[in-house]
Amino acid sequence: MKNRLKVLRAERDWSQAELAVQLDVSRQAVNAIETGKHDPSLPLAFRIARLFDMSIEQVFDDEAT
Repeated sequence: MKNRLKVLRAERDWSQAELAVQLDVSRQAVNAIETGKHDPSLPLAFRIARLFDMSIEQVFDDEAT
């Protein structure tokens, strides 16, 4: 699943570690999501979207289109 997490994080000048603290996950989890190696759970996807004040669809793309 493609996502804009790295771009959104960079726009706010946050490190992966800083974002991880805000999401209550490990830095490695943030890296895995950013690189597409891991898809977040639905609750985590909602937390990410809320943190960036966006809808899930604005952050994540299921590549179905």
